[in-house]
Amino acid sequence: MKLALFGQYYQSNTAEIVTKVLTILHSHQVQIVFESHFLQILKEKEIVTSDFPVFNNNQELDSSFEALISIGGDGTILKAATYIRDKNIPIIGINAGRLGFLATVQFENIEIQLKKLLAKEYHVSKRTLLSITTSPSYGSFSDLDFALNEVTVARKDTTSMITIKTYLNGELLTSYWADGLIVSTPTGSTGYSLSCGGPLLTPEVASLVITPMAPHNLNARPLVITDDTEITLEVSGREEQFLISLDSRINAVSKDTVIHIKKSPFTIRIIEFNEDSFLNTIRKKLLWGEDKRN
Repeated sequence: MKLALFGQYYQSNTAEIVTKVLTILHSHQVQIVFESHFLQILKEKEIVTSDFPVFNNNQELDSSFEALISIGGDGTILKAATYIRDKNIPIIGINAGRLGFLATVQFENIEIQLKKLLAKEYHVSKRTLLSITTSPSYGSFSDLDFALNEVTVARKDTTSMITIKTYLNGELLTSYWADGLIVSTPTGSTGYSLSCGGPLLTPEVASLVITPMAPHNLNARPLVITDDTEITLEVSGREEQFLISLDSRINAVSKDTVIHIKKSPFTIRIIEFNEDSFLNTIRKKLLWGEDKRN
């Protein structure tokens, strides 16, 4: 079996996680391929002293990989998705961060769940992505034009709100006067959108969420739409530029830019185990049922 290992940062628990993962995988004669920058970090910290094969980009990943192991938080999985893209390699997330809705494997369960991975005792959750095009086009969006969590437009260099005229399949929905607008996938419904008052969606729901950020009109509420809807956004405001973010990747564009958002033609596959279902995860992470006053 061949597995890819990916991480972004060195954290306080990275050493013990990586050591445990490598020990388990070596004992099962698994071929391990590191992302090159992550391996460099581990060698600098003297966590890894041996040489391993590496990958540097999406082109160096193929169907020979059984899975990609992401070591970090949910943000690390979002970054890993930019390597996976349409390769259909499933991702398993080992949580080295804090609040993890995607990276659900905890340190104490690494051995049990890696053995289930090697025995292929898991199921795959296919996650919707969003793709964008802009007019005029920008080179910064030409390669990584997709988001697993959300696409966001927001004001730049001003405290003044912006106006976001929003169309669904060519029909005017409304003009939001707000700090910005979030278009979220079901996966992203536990993130930025939730912080702005958006609803939770289960991953299998064929829907998207449009959530205004601090709208001026209090009757501007989050809206759930079908995921085959094409969304068009036209932004106006006092500044010459506004911000577009795809997950954690952000770019400034001119205010005459028109944004088209639609569901991507491919999905990201997230490995899940029975004990880490979405419902179990949100119950634990959001502390549902922990309030003893009820």
